[in-house]
Amino acid sequence: MKFVARLFAEDNNLEPKRARMDIQPALSFSDEDKIGTMQLHDDALVVMLRIGGYDVKRVMVDQGSGAEIMYPDLYKGLNLRHEDLTAYNSPLVSFDGKVVIPRGQIKLPVQVGSEVVEVDFIVVNAYSPYTTIVARPWLHALGVVSSTLHQKVKYLSGGHIEEIVGS
Repeated sequence: MKFVARLFAEDNNLEPKRARMDIQPALSFSDEDKIGTMQLHDDALVVMLRIGGYDVKRVMVDQGSGAEIMYPDLYKGLNLRHEDLTAYNSPLVSFDGKVVIPRGQIKLPVQVGSEVVEVDFIVVNAYSPYTTIVARPWLHALGVVSSTLHQKVKYLSGGHIEEIVGS
C-alpha cells in the first residue's frame, strides 16, 4: 500500500514544493558610511542625477514628499517649452508656506547607473536652491533607500548594491 501511495504521489506531483528564494543583499547603512561626512549635521541629501539625458546637479532627495518638482533653472536648462508640458491643476505649498500654481507636468527619464525610471515632474515657477526634487515615487520605483545622516542613496542593480554619494 505504501508503494502505491508513493507511486501515486510521484505521478501526480503531490510532493510538497519548496519556495524558490533569490537572496538579495540588504540595503543598510553603517558607521562606515559616515566616513567623509561632517558630523553632526542636519543637511538635506543633495545629489547629481542624469535627467532627460543631462547630468543635473543640486537634486534634492526628499523622502517626505509625494511629488517630484522641477524649478525654473532646470526647466530652462533642458530647453523645455510650454508645449512640452501637460496640464497639472492642483496647487502646491512651497517651503515658505506660500501656495504655488504649477506651470504643468512633464515625464522625463531619470537614470542612475544602468537603471532608468520615468518620472513625472511638476514644473513650478518658484525660487529654490535646488534644480529639482525627487521624492517617494522615484525612491519607490527604483527601490532606493536614502539616508540624510550618511549622505547617501543606495539601491540594488544587477544583484549588487550601488550608491550615490551626496554632494
